[in-house]
Amino acid sequence: MRRRIAPLPARGILRLGAGGGIWRKRAVSVVVAAAVPNLVLLALGRLDLAVYTSAGSLCALYAHGEPYAARARTLAWVVLGMAAGTGAGLCTAALTDSTALRVAVAALLAAAHKIACDAARIGPPGNVIFTFTAASCAFLPQRPQDVPFHVGLTLLAGAFAWLVGMAPALVRPHGPERLAAALALDAAARLRAAGPDAGGRARHEAAAAINAAWHTLRATRTRARPALERLVVRAESALAGAAVDPAELAGWARGLRGSGPVPVPAPLPGESAELAGIAAAARSGSARGPRALAAALRPGSPLLPIGARVAAGAALAGWVTMAMGVERPYWAVVTAASVFQANTTLSWSRAAQRVVGNLAGLAVFTALVPVTRLAPVLLVLAVLALSFAAEAGMARNYWLGTVWVTPMALMMSEFAGYQPAGEMVLERWLDTLAGAALGMLCCVVVTNRRATGRVESALDRLASAADAGRALRAAGDAAPADLAAARDRLAGALVELREAADVAAGEWWQGALPEERVAGAERDGHRLLAALAPAAFTAPTAPAAPTAPAASAGAAAPAAGRA
Repeated sequence: MRRRIAPLPARGILRLGAGGGIWRKRAVSVVVAAAVPNLVLLALGRLDLAVYTSAGSLCALYAHGEPYAARARTLAWVVLGMAAGTGAGLCTAALTDSTALRVAVAALLAAAHKIACDAARIGPPGNVIFTFTAASCAFLPQRPQDVPFHVGLTLLAGAFAWLVGMAPALVRPHGPERLAAALALDAAARLRAAGPDAGGRARHEAAAAINAAWHTLRATRTRARPALERLVVRAESALAGAAVDPAELAGWARGLRGSGPVPVPAPLPGESAELAGIAAAARSGSARGPRALAAALRPGSPLLPIGARVAAGAALAGWVTMAMGVERPYWAVVTAASVFQANTTLSWSRAAQRVVGNLAGLAVFTALVPVTRLAPVLLVLAVLALSFAAEAGMARNYWLGTVWVTPMALMMSEFAGYQPAGEMVLERWLDTLAGAALGMLCCVVVTNRRATGRVESALDRLASAADAGRALRAAGDAAPADLAAARDRLAGALVELREAADVAAGEWWQGALPEERVAGAERDGHRLLAALAPAAFTAPTAPAAPTAPAASAGAAAPAAGRA
């Protein structure tokens, strides 16, 4: 098979983005979740225990894009996973004094975190937080009899983080669903604004946002769901080629981001039947949750080579820095684990961003440490401020976020006692260079040879979904539920194919990609997706006020739209 060598990019790695998204929710949540236990421990004179509660507090960073019912389950698993990783690290520290063995355990935990988080699609901040807490705990002075108490502190702080993550439901109970629908409408508006010559990337982004919105709405059972489904139908009609005004779609999206009622457009002919079909298709949809996670971890999964990269790179980085005289090389393990992304190209960008951000972050730590050591309360306040700044920076670019993460992590290690600042800076710099360099080495050596195979599998799944859709279309009398299920399957296959092709394109040493087949399959798939749309999806929409309920919607519309 002909091989190709993809070049590693040098431009744009440090370019700052717009900083949109929901970073403020994560930033505020983690500050609140950490402030309460840290200040309580400070008042009790036991700030040395904050290193264990901090692991639980960091759980507040997760699941902010999920509906609250799903968020409750996800956050519970995050807290349990964080406690398990923390416990494994503490047991390792208590049972062995061998630095080499501690590095090996931390590297295996890093690989497990990477595979599990990628398979579960847990979202930002992904596996790095789990690895940071577990690896740092593996190098803490520890006695076996203290491990249950310390893990209990992590669980207690994690339970409070769970409450913090769920608290917005009291004032905005439909916020995640509204945001998902707004993102779908915005993507559809960009697609329609681009006109008939819109590129494949814009069409893929719209299909992915709409597919994500449907999955989000299916995970909720709120009064606002019918009104939000009607808006996602409008977004899907734009994807199907309907004459929808982009400004109207964008106006509905703005209304969803506000605090007023859900925008209610004028009903379309046959829309009720289509929404009923969508609901029926959702009830018989594909399995999700633990069963989907188990399927993603099956033998032959493309995640397994990534896990091997993480384990090898993290262990090698830790052992090398250990040989260089670093006593607690957990930062090298964390750096190597953070480098590994879906492919070599993305890993190269992350490695460069990590090195630049850590170097600047060490300078920030050096400047702040004389102030934070004046009083413990200043140390606590500095950690809280840096955690907020870290989330703000991550929204712009990973390197900017690490500028604040680096001093925050170093100051968190000082909860247990002050250390020589110069020695800490030198060790972290050595850890960063070794972790980034050896992590990239493992990315190059341990190639993901299954990436091309994943593209072939995605092409087969798309072909199967397309055949089923054509058969329904040819029948001419398919039920709305069957059409909705066929569209959902086809859209999911299109999204999966684009993701698989993007991952494979970023591997530096890979078999030749079937680029023409991929392009043709995507083009035909999107055409079929449009052809499967019924009249309710493709009829031109009548002008409607973006924030006022339609008269035919009845009195339930305003109540359903409150968030």
